[in-house]
Amino acid sequence: MNNEILRSLSYGVYVISTHDDIKQTGCIANSLMQITSDTVALSLNHDNYTNECIKKNKKFAVSILSQDVDDNIIPTFGFQSGKNINKFDNIEQIRIDNLSIIKNSIGYLICEVKDIVETSTHSVFIAKILDGDVFNNQTPMTYAYYHKVKKGSSPKNAPTYIKPKKSVGYRCKFCGYLYEGDFESLPDDFICPVCKQPKSSFEKAQ
Repeated sequence: MNNEILRSLSYGVYVISTHDDIKQTGCIANSLMQITSDTVALSLNHDNYTNECIKKNKKFAVSILSQDVDDNIIPTFGFQSGKNINKFDNIEQIRIDNLSIIKNSIGYLICEVKDIVETSTHSVFIAKILDGDVFNNQTPMTYAYYHKVKKGSSPKNAPTYIKPKKSVGYRCKFCGYLYEGDFESLPDDFICPVCKQPKSSFEKAQ
């Protein structure tokens, strides 16, 4: 099977936020789907800390990201664990119903979990939409845009993760971004455009 066809399915890019007993936390997700006028389904990997927190408090928020999302959002929420850091430190946010919303997002949903379907690797949360609003009319970021224009990659926990093929170039060990130009000529202060890791985090693609 050619797994590339899966990237032709329609996905958005979202920050899913919730909280533990101490702090707000969240992660990047693309597998969110409206299934009725007031119900959504959200898929999260069992290993995501956000999954664990949603199961405890039964609520989550969805911040809908635009193509012009701030550079620190995807590296922070997509490639780090809320077990280790406070992801909302230094993030402009709005607090609604004790859930943090990304301030520079297109808008948000507040959702309450009604059912959970478990697969071997992911939990699918069936949730009722309690509230939502639009902040601006920016263009939503699609999963296809993230890959083709932003040159981003999916974290290994993402439902849409595809193991990278052998390529020529240098790959970021942190997020999988592939640089295909003259890597040696890049300045020492070069950083990964996706996860903002330094040049030293790259290795020759195998």
